[in-house]
Amino acid sequence: MHRVERPSRPRRRASGLLWALLPVAVTAGLFWYGRAHTPDYTSGLFGRRFADANQLKAQLGTALLGLALVQLLLALWMYGRLPGLPAAPRSVRTGHRLIGLGAFLLSLPVAYHCLTAYGVQVTDSRIALHSFAGCFLYGAFVTKVVVVRHPRLPGWALPTAGGALTVLIALLWYSAALWQLNGLHVPGL
Repeated sequence: MHRVERPSRPRRRASGLLWALLPVAVTAGLFWYGRAHTPDYTSGLFGRRFADANQLKAQLGTALLGLALVQLLLALWMYGRLPGLPAAPRSVRTGHRLIGLGAFLLSLPVAYHCLTAYGVQVTDSRIALHSFAGCFLYGAFVTKVVVVRHPRLPGWALPTAGGALTVLIALLWYSAALWQLNGLHVPGL
């Protein structure tokens, strides 16, 4: 019979620290690249350029917000927080994962265009909010993946990470998609 050795406590702590730093590294890396990169305002998105590309991003961003809200409802159902509904069947968990994957994939071309066409800018409050939220979004996504993969974390960690993702998507939508769809104006910014 083979004996399986557990990693030592300092080794587990070091591993935990590395997992905790990964979302920070993703966020900081995106911020650094967005600030160091020379924006290419002529870059396109699926063959569209300039205002047409921004309109397409606003539409994709609105779809992303819709998926995030569905994700939130499914998560509330899985956690038994929707009154009047029975316990969530296994298909709800599967749907939650698939919609999350779809939302992540939908976000990639939009984020790529934002990062390459505009970079990270802090010229006014709307653009700064959008830039910071965009960088933090992918750090929050990595956080959620880490939390899902490490079940020993406290029970509040997963809903907090998922909630942060939803809030960041809403901030991104508010600071860019709504701004575009509302005639280049949003209340409060």
